[in-house]
Amino acid sequence: MRRGEFVTAGLLAVLSIYMMWKSTELDIGYISGEGPGGGAWPFWLSAIILICTIIIAINGVRRTSPPSQSDEPVLDAEGRKALVQVFGGIFVFVALIDIISMYGAMMVFLFYYLWFLGRHSLRLSLIISILTPITFFFFFEGLMRITMPKGLSFTDPLYNWLYSIIY
Repeated sequence: MRRGEFVTAGLLAVLSIYMMWKSTELDIGYISGEGPGGGAWPFWLSAIILICTIIIAINGVRRTSPPSQSDEPVLDAEGRKALVQVFGGIFVFVALIDIISMYGAMMVFLFYYLWFLGRHSLRLSLIISILTPITFFFFFEGLMRITMPKGLSFTDPLYNWLYSIIY
C-alpha cells in the first residue's frame, strides 16, 4: 500500500506538471472583457493537484497516512472490481459526449455512479444527476462563456431553451 501511495502521487505529480506546462500555451491569466484565458482552469487545477500530491508524499514519508502504515496490497479483488466499474463508467461517459452532449453524459455518469455504484436512493440519484449538469451549464455557458460539446442535433431544443434563460 505504501509503494502504491508513492507511485500514485508521483504519477499525479508528473501529469500535473505536464498539464501546467501544456496549458501555458494558452493564456492562463484573466483577459479583460473576456474572462479567464483558455489555459487558466487547466493550469490552476493542475497546480492544486500538484500541491496535493506533494502533501501526500510528505505524509507518506512521515508515515502519518493510513496507506503509508499498511502492508496490504494496493488492490485486492474487490478493489479491482471497483476500478473496472469506475473506469467503465468513465469510458461510457466520454463516448456519450459527442452523442448526448457533455451535460447529458454528465447526467448519465452521475446517475450510474450514485445509484448503481453508490447504492443511493433513486430520488437522491435523480435529483443530483439532473441538477448538477444544469448548474454546470449555467456556470460554463452563462457565467464563464465557455461552450461545451452539445452532442447531436436532437439536443438542440433543450439547449435553445436553456440559452433563452441566460440571454
